[in-house]
Parts: sequence; structure tokens; C-alpha cells
Amino acid sequence: MNSKTRVLACMLAIVGVLMFGAAAFAQEHPEHPAKKDEKKEHPATQDAAKKEHPEHPEAAAAAVVTKETLAEAITGYINKDTALKGGYFCCYDGNANAPLALKLDKVHQDKLATVSEGLYFACSDFKATDGKTYDLDFFMKSTPMGLQVSEVAIHKEAGKPRYGWVENDGVWSKQPMQ
Repeated sequence: MNSKTRVLACMLAIVGVLMFGAAAFAQEHPEHPAKKDEKKEHPATQDAAKKEHPEHPEAAAAAVVTKETLAEAITGYINKDTALKGGYFCCYDGNANAPLALKLDKVHQDKLATVSEGLYFACSDFKATDGKTYDLDFFMKSTPMGLQVSEVAIHKEAGKPRYGWVENDGVWSKQPMQ
């Protein structure tokens, strides 16, 4: 498969997820109607919740996030996504208005940081099909189900940063480069 075909496949995968994801979920899970009786779906007491949802142990919510667990969660997310998309991690580059087909080089365990309570990020290096390097930041939220990706941002393209970081009263935020 040539480079253009890979990019087209990524673009189609992205469009498919955006267009058909919600409809497919509704068809696949008809037992979850649009309007739910909250008391039936999510019991008010911990004991009732444990009986109804034993697959969600309390320990997952209380797990301590370390550099290792964050790197493992990001690597796992990338590997699953890559397996679904023909061996490439696909993301959309808003600056270039084009999809990117990328291969993971590494997740930086030395560049893992806490953005705010329950929100973390790590830098990851990728190489595109045209050989260009990209640094993507993966933002992960701590949830009762474990660490979940909340955002993927292109931090650098060929070593040139698109944004920097600014701290204000202990809270870090992205700031576009001039």
C-alpha cells in the first residue's frame, strides 16, 4: 500500500467513526434507550452499584497514577487504535487540513506531567509515512474505569513546536506559539 492509499484509508476511518459511530452504538446496544431512568441505571448506594456492576471495582478509581502506568495506558491506547487502522495511528492535522498516518517511535516517560487534578499528559514521538516526525501529546483523564484519553494534540512537527506551556497558580495550560 502506498503513502497516498494509507492516508486515504486513515481519512476514511476517521470519517466513518465520526459519521457512523453514534448510530452504530445505538443499533448495537438497543438496551440503552435515549432516555433512562437514572435511579434504575445508576443505583444510589454503593452496595446496589456493586451488585449491579461488579465489573467496576472500587480499586480502579483509587489507583495511583505513576509515570509507568500513564505510559502503559498511552501505549495501550495507541496499539489498539493502530491495530484497527491497518498498522498506523491516524489523526487529523488541523494546521495542514490533512489526515496523518503515523507509526509510534516511543512514549517519553521523562515527559509525563500532571495538568490538573485527574488530568495528565505525556509526549510521544511518531514518524509519518513521508518520514516527517511528529510529537503528539496524549491527555489522559483518571476515571473509575482507569485512564482514558481525553485529547490528542500535535505538539511538534519536524521539531517545531505549535504550542508551549504556561503555569498559572499551579495549573498548566497550552499557549499557541507566535
